[in-house]
Amino acid sequence: MNVDVLYSDEYLLAVAKPAGMVVHPTYKNKTGTLLDAVTSADVPRPSIVGRLDKWTSGIVLVAKSRHVHAALQRSLASPSAEKVYLAIVIGRPPASTGAVDLPLKVDPDDRRRVVAAADGAPSLTHFELFASRDVGRCCLSVLRCRPATGRRHQIRVHLAEVGLPLLGDGVYGTGAPLIDCGDPAVQTAIDRLPGQALHSWKVSFDHPATGRRICVEAPITGAMAALLGVFRA
Repeated sequence: MNVDVLYSDEYLLAVAKPAGMVVHPTYKNKTGTLLDAVTSADVPRPSIVGRLDKWTSGIVLVAKSRHVHAALQRSLASPSAEKVYLAIVIGRPPASTGAVDLPLKVDPDDRRRVVAAADGAPSLTHFELFASRDVGRCCLSVLRCRPATGRRHQIRVHLAEVGLPLLGDGVYGTGAPLIDCGDPAVQTAIDRLPGQALHSWKVSFDHPATGRRICVEAPITGAMAALLGVFRA
């Protein structure tokens, strides 16, 4: 495998997807996908449970059989399951905790996008402020996000809708090249972001076969890790 394995047993895998890797093959990305990476003699027919956007890094769960896939989906849909993402956004929330409760649907004018709409599917994202810092002419914040639902592009759209666009998100926020924070060192780190600064950080759930509680964490690497160093300075 050319991805890091975070957890493995006879039923499932948890791997760390790097930013820029596509989960499933498409007509533009026929090879070099996460599915290619986890397919092996030991796992001839892996089944990926959920997915991450191409430029979102972090945890992806992989079932080793169809039976486990269905059971793992049920486990992750349970109220006891928890997913935590780290996001670097432009701006500072008005309070240390908050939630975005906005229905989402596919944009009827562009099916590659998702929009908030009254006739969309119920969607809820909880977030809390982890750190915030004024950098030159910008304010950047790190948020811990806990999506209560699993809609496509949910965190990206929800945060943009409340005025906290993800750093580097050229679709729903502000692409890295368009930002001029006024601090040369930080600007260099921003410009190195390949896409949105979003990382699937932690996941906890009851094992679908054994019932044992599984907790997985994916280290943050690359350009996003460099940017997080700004908040420790």
